Amino acid sequence: MTVQFPSISAAPGKSLDPLVSATTRVTVLGLGYVGLPLAVALAKQFYVTGFDIDTRRIGELSDGHDRTREIDSDRLAKSSLGLTSDAAVCPPSDFYIVTVPTPIDAQNNPDLRLVESASRTVGRMLPDAVAEGRKPVVVFESTVYPGVTEDICGPILEQVSGLKCGEDFFLGYSPERINPGDREHTIDRITKVVSGQTPETLDRVADLYGAITSGGVFRAASIKAAEAAKVIENAQRDINIAFMNEITQIFSKMDLSVWDVLAASNTKWNFLPFTPGLVGGHCIGVDPYYLSARAEALGHDPQVILAGRGVNDGMAQWVAQQLHAQRGGKPGSVLVLGLTFKENVPDLRNSKVADVIAELQALGHKVTVHDPHADTAEALLEYGLELAGDAFEQTYDTVFLAVPHQYYLAAGADRIAALVAPGGTLADLKGVLGDRADWKL
Repeated sequence: MTVQFPSISAAPGKSLDPLVSATTRVTVLGLGYVGLPLAVALAKQFYVTGFDIDTRRIGELSDGHDRTREIDSDRLAKSSLGLTSDAAVCPPSDFYIVTVPTPIDAQNNPDLRLVESASRTVGRMLPDAVAEGRKPVVVFESTVYPGVTEDICGPILEQVSGLKCGEDFFLGYSPERINPGDREHTIDRITKVVSGQTPETLDRVADLYGAITSGGVFRAASIKAAEAAKVIENAQRDINIAFMNEITQIFSKMDLSVWDVLAASNTKWNFLPFTPGLVGGHCIGVDPYYLSARAEALGHDPQVILAGRGVNDGMAQWVAQQLHAQRGGKPGSVLVLGLTFKENVPDLRNSKVADVIAELQALGHKVTVHDPHADTAEALLEYGLELAGDAFEQTYDTVFLAVPHQYYLAAGADRIAALVAPGGTLADLKGVLGDRADWKL
């Protein structure tokens, strides 16, 4: 696919800082939940190429469809963003921004293969940029533990390009803060943490991101400080949610609903409004393992971090066992409403609802799954689950509202309750159905 760029100029009335200009070239590698919104925002000011190895993804975006629903078709159609799945046609750039996922493996160890592969791809691009007289900056947005950018990615870039890091090209890091489905904290409104290998690199990275967000930039003291800031943001949330999940399990033994307890506690001015639930998605359920792995490598036992992870990773099994107990330990038919990791988004990454389903199936239950937002092919590929086309045609021994999509809330508690067979259980994970639910956290 040929990348074409229309004429681009600075937005009317907006001056750009001297280290970047309307002719600055940027290549964004990875066009998922993080990369696409960033690339579209940058394309308003600069010449931007969006690269992704997924040819299907590039084809969909070229046709104006974003399966993540972060960018609507109208914005895609109006964007000057160039799209390609062929690294060879990416033009030499001043900035290369890496936004690929950084997952964990089956043993919860950091899996850096994608960011390493992206580094090799950029390494092959750097010589052409340097040959044109550019001083390219490679900026990583992928969540990593402190040291990955300089100690792992930098050497890969040097080895593949044959160039010298800190002389021919430079490193930067700016942690992503994309929250899928959040239309308030978008890339053009949030504060972007930025860092650079040298003072001039930091200025260039700050100017680049400062041109696209009204939230301003925060200049981190170092690349490692910026990497660390990102990983503890999510670890902090994980630990707080783990406390909520643990007290939920304690209160259940006292025949107390945690929602009734939180309603009282939230009246105190400094009580933190965290809530219990299944901790999935690409960030909170993953990032603490990056920090704990690095801590262990340094000889430190990260007790608090891993304790929180243990509680949250075990929550799905606990929920399934509670639902099983509602049936007196007898298997039955279960309708699970919602599979995505959070409400009103199609994101199935690291869905802990799938873990609840797996445990219910292991306990002998026949499970039907419905989700109006999830992609049926992705659900089958990732979890081996076939999504029901219409869940409102029969009754079930247990109806479990796992993800409170607006679709279900609009149907109403009465409609959902009508799906429960006589003597069955209406289960409500997040406590949104009020007194209609027979079981809730």
